[in-house]
Amino acid sequence: MDLLTIRAGGFTATVDGCARGGNELWFLSMLGHQQAVRAIWARLVKGEAAFLSGTELGGEPTPLAREAWGTWRFTGMRLPSGSAYHGMLIPEIAAYATNRLDFLLLVGEQDDPAQLHFRFLARRLDLPLHPSWAEWLWRRGLENEEVQQLESAGLLAFHCRPEPEALPTDIGDAVRRRALVVETTGVASEQPKAA
Repeated sequence: MDLLTIRAGGFTATVDGCARGGNELWFLSMLGHQQAVRAIWARLVKGEAAFLSGTELGGEPTPLAREAWGTWRFTGMRLPSGSAYHGMLIPEIAAYATNRLDFLLLVGEQDDPAQLHFRFLARRLDLPLHPSWAEWLWRRGLENEEVQQLESAGLLAFHCRPEPEALPTDIGDAVRRRALVVETTGVASEQPKAA
């Protein structure tokens, strides 16, 4: 990965991970002096734009994503060497337990995007989804543009906007075509006897 930097209000930090869509930041992970990292965070949260430079992601003023505005979490810590500070700015929609229908998937090297998507989707919908459907649900989301990949560095990022009205119909069609199989445990449930 090429070295990325972020600049805001005269402060600069190194970026080790970010996601951008529509020229807005959806996620930011940065390293630098504590004062610089915290100053950039404060300026972004106040609504100011920052400048990314170092790759094709940079060049233009980049504010925080409006769709996720007002629900950003900042976590920071001094690195063991003591010479640098690491800060991450994450929108609430990237949290598993949030109540919003749309969500942000942040996918690391070891993660399976289809499995993460399934977990987040099953948490948000009142629709029984089988874990074996994860790959099909992922492909469907990409094909229907309910899952949109964001420009990113250091990780993969996807903004997901499920359509709960269309999903039951699509699942029913896939089950009828046998593209999806409903697995059973082989145990028949008994019906209660009439008295």
